[in-house]
Amino acid sequence: MKFDTKVVRSGIHPDPTTGSIVPPIYETATYVLPGVGQDKGFDYTRSSNPTRQILENNLAAIENAKYAVSFASGMAAVDACLKLLKAGDHVVCGDDVYGGVTRHFDNVLSAYGIEFTYVDTTDIASVKSALKNNTRLLWIETPTNPLLKITDINAMVAIAQTNEILLGVDSTFATPVFLRPLEFGADIVMHSTTKYLSGHNQIIGGVLATNSDSIYQKMKYIQKTIGAVSSPFDCWLNLSGLKTLHLRMRQHETAAMQVAQFLQSHPKVSMVLYPGLESHPQHKIATEQMTGFSGMITFELNDGTEAGKKLMNSVQLCGLAESLGSVETMITHPASMTHVDVPPQDRRRRGLTDGLVRLSVGIEDVEDIIQDLEQGLSRI
Repeated sequence: MKFDTKVVRSGIHPDPTTGSIVPPIYETATYVLPGVGQDKGFDYTRSSNPTRQILENNLAAIENAKYAVSFASGMAAVDACLKLLKAGDHVVCGDDVYGGVTRHFDNVLSAYGIEFTYVDTTDIASVKSALKNNTRLLWIETPTNPLLKITDINAMVAIAQTNEILLGVDSTFATPVFLRPLEFGADIVMHSTTKYLSGHNQIIGGVLATNSDSIYQKMKYIQKTIGAVSSPFDCWLNLSGLKTLHLRMRQHETAAMQVAQFLQSHPKVSMVLYPGLESHPQHKIATEQMTGFSGMITFELNDGTEAGKKLMNSVQLCGLAESLGSVETMITHPASMTHVDVPPQDRRRRGLTDGLVRLSVGIEDVEDIIQDLEQGLSRI
């Protein structure tokens, strides 16, 4: 079955009771058992639910994974992954990751005795030098949020396997349409399904995918025990959004390339980061390991922070919003929004300046998106 067909059909079958082509929403807390010690595969929705199982089967198929485990949010998925560790363990983490991940690692998990070191994962030597005897996990994003750095997954797999540590990859920005890290040898791939995988700003969700039987069993146990599960209705909405994932992502990419080229040529823009541009520092790696460049753009204006704020307060079509990866174009100021909890000195050291603007290009007509940005830039 080819990828586009998997997206639409894999794991999804007509309802055996009615023939409904759309899977039902099993909005139930519990299930009546045929007898003591017997069930029909389900006993309590925190443990398992038919709608959630269909979603997990579909997500596993499009990620080319044996297993997928669905959670109530991307951060719940990240937290579940870190529960594979114990006090005294060490994690090497990319230095440009979603601000909520940094907040969780530094302000919550570090209190439980897990140690974190942040490095630029585009620098292979830095990753190697950060390893310790107690390192158990290498955690990367590619492309990263918000600087859109591209990490060489083959190199990270080699490091992880040589040192017998786990490699976890947050592939939210790329989606399985453009990148499938498990095919490179990664142990775990994570997505915030809130973003492109649902695509319509309707739900909060997360997923972990793996080919490892032992990791899957641990993830299912954590999912059941902690209970941070996605609701049946959210799973149903996610399934509906997934059916057009391949089409949406190609439109996101086509529009983003045009918007990036427009911004790159604009006199008020000092820097544009988009993996599809030849000017991107890791463009060559992106072209080698990705089949497309997604819809995220980061840029900075000549006049810095104040210019960025003026732009974001002037656009009309582009929504000023925290999220990304939806059909609507959204614009964000990372320093005051998504990464506000990262200490300013750490943000700036990593290259996340106060004037940086992140743009999630939607699937509207690209001429309207560019026109909106142009009128906003004219007000600076």
